[in-house]
Amino acid sequence: MGLAAGQLVQELGWDEDVDDDLRIAIEDAVDGELIEEALEAVDVVLLWWREDDGDIGDGLVDALTDLKEDGVVWLMTPKVGRGGHVDPADISEAAITAGLAQTSTANLSGDWTGSKLVRPRGARR
Repeated sequence: MGLAAGQLVQELGWDEDVDDDLRIAIEDAVDGELIEEALEAVDVVLLWWREDDGDIGDGLVDALTDLKEDGVVWLMTPKVGRGGHVDPADISEAAITAGLAQTSTANLSGDWTGSKLVRPRGARR
């Protein structure tokens, strides 16, 4: 995930189905706790999203609220065959709608896939 000590990570979309081992690994990597309500701009947004959570484009736009200009959104969605799976085409379309570019996809967890989303270089808010 490319995390470093001191980075601020905001977690959105938490529910009982998230991967606690991944959450702990992120907290260890940044040497701090995940935050829900940001008091300052954050470096990373960890967004857990399931098919029935609503419009994924709206979720991504909301995720940008507290994100630094050069920050990263890690969109975590259930893997294929798991309840709440989100079609990759929907993620792609939503990212474009939110003004983001998908740079990579990673298997970061047993049940979840992570999509790394960034603002395109030279993009203006």
